[in-house]
Amino acid sequence: MKISADKVVTFHYTLTNGEQQQLDSSYGAEPLPYLHGHHNIVPGLEKALEGLEAGEKLQVTVHPDEGYGRRDNGLVQTIRKADFGDAELEVGMHFEVEDDEGQQQLVQITAIEGDEVSVDGNHPLAGYMLTFDVEIMSVRNGRDEELAEGRPA
Repeated sequence: MKISADKVVTFHYTLTNGEQQQLDSSYGAEPLPYLHGHHNIVPGLEKALEGLEAGEKLQVTVHPDEGYGRRDNGLVQTIRKADFGDAELEVGMHFEVEDDEGQQQLVQITAIEGDEVSVDGNHPLAGYMLTFDVEIMSVRNGRDEELAEGRPA
């Protein structure tokens, strides 16, 4: 069965950046499941997997525009430490904050200097060329409840 819209696909992957540094891998764990055509994975990888079948392998390099996006310096800001309440803060921690439009946004603390906390709302992989080495493990039709939820069960 070929990968196409509404198929549940499981795959193993190794992810590297432009310097060939391994960033992530599913090997040694369960393969990653996703519902094809429902934006469960980055667009560049999803496009590259279209038409493949179980057992096939692929290496694809994804540009930031089809990955986690370009870095947006507007998503880097400084917040008063007091705005975090009594939370014990450390560089690398993630928090949800409310943006100017009242939307929740996930940010990562990048620096703490005195009473100021620098946060970055960019995805940690934004701006990077990413290479995925992929092995398709299985392809099946999505079930009705999976299609309704937009993700595999």
